[in-house]
Amino acid sequence: MSSASTSAAQRLPLSGIRVIEMTHMVMGPACGLILADLGAEVIKVEPPKGDSTRRLLGAGAGFFRAFNRNKKSIAVEVSENKDMEALLKLIDGADVFLENFKPGRMKALGLDYETLRKRNPKLIYVSHKGFLSGPYEKRLALDEVVQMMAGLAYMTGPVGRPLRAGSSVNDIMGGMFGAIGVLAALYERNATGAGKEVQSGLFENCVLLSAQHMQQYAVTGQPAAPMPARISAWAVYDVFQLADGHQMFIAATGDAQWRTLCHIIGRNDLLEDQRLLSNNDRVLARDWLLPTLGETLKAFRAEMLTAAFEAGNIPFAEITRPEELFDDPHLKESGGLAKLQVDDGSTTEVPLLPFSLDGARLQPRMPIARIGEHTREVLESAGCAASDVDAIVAKHRGPGLAQPAAAHMD
Repeated sequence: MSSASTSAAQRLPLSGIRVIEMTHMVMGPACGLILADLGAEVIKVEPPKGDSTRRLLGAGAGFFRAFNRNKKSIAVEVSENKDMEALLKLIDGADVFLENFKPGRMKALGLDYETLRKRNPKLIYVSHKGFLSGPYEKRLALDEVVQMMAGLAYMTGPVGRPLRAGSSVNDIMGGMFGAIGVLAALYERNATGAGKEVQSGLFENCVLLSAQHMQQYAVTGQPAAPMPARISAWAVYDVFQLADGHQMFIAATGDAQWRTLCHIIGRNDLLEDQRLLSNNDRVLARDWLLPTLGETLKAFRAEMLTAAFEAGNIPFAEITRPEELFDDPHLKESGGLAKLQVDDGSTTEVPLLPFSLDGARLQPRMPIARIGEHTREVLESAGCAASDVDAIVAKHRGPGLAQPAAAHMD
């Protein structure tokens, strides 16, 4: 890391916090990503062959590069004594430990909270679990499993066809709540000097996403209908087909927006219709009103409506595919995308965390680490004997693992 980068890292909120991350897939790595972007030194512990997430295909092909920037990598074999001794020495000097393995796995390894807190009472131990304590706690969970269990899939698909959301929403949010738990525990540790166990539950996260629908039932006495079949609170709140074959979501949630929309699309006649005077009137007229608007909108191109809607403060959105976001003008001009070097030496653009601090976005500070790239550096910094470090590095160097710098540069 350059001196300029080091200086920048020292100004980040979590600079000086050391995090040991034993995670895979999305939930745990998402937590580590947030802490790393905030300036923590996040050390990803991988087996000698590397985190299997690196090798996923299909829908999982983007997981590793999306959630593992700004992290160091060490390669150790936890079933071997010297490797485990080195890992425990590293944990002894750490602030935070992250894991997201199946129930019982950490205890079997001797890396559970009760064991590690005896060694390091200041350690904040974060378990990313499928379920918090209760009847389901020993079940295995996936994002799709909890979406089915917690009402989200029911609400997303048409009636009778539960459908998972199109992203790993619970895994990502579960990691986010793990990171929030870390921040709270670090703050408390400043006063008490003691660490704490944090658990983030995938199922409970999804229940929170369904909370509004639970309360809708509590308020109205009527079960919430799946989103495709819902009775909208607003009359104009739908996707319409335009002249150029594009689709656009358009909303008019109040009377002022309704009047502006009618002016823009040349339907002032609708403003005089006594059946459409209020939003509630228009909700009751949706069966005929939306098809009428739809026929009118087919004559308009997206470019014209975009300019008019921006000027008129009408909520709208073209239907965008994920790959089109690389060229999104707002993301590009606002700095919402940043170049990141990945572990094969190529570069890609990645979205940054969706907040700024004093107007600055949190940036990638180092490439995606190669497997075991930082083993020597990290273990030496933890005070491991040079001979032990030499043995661990030599033993685990092989195909796919990090090679000496000169070889990598070639």
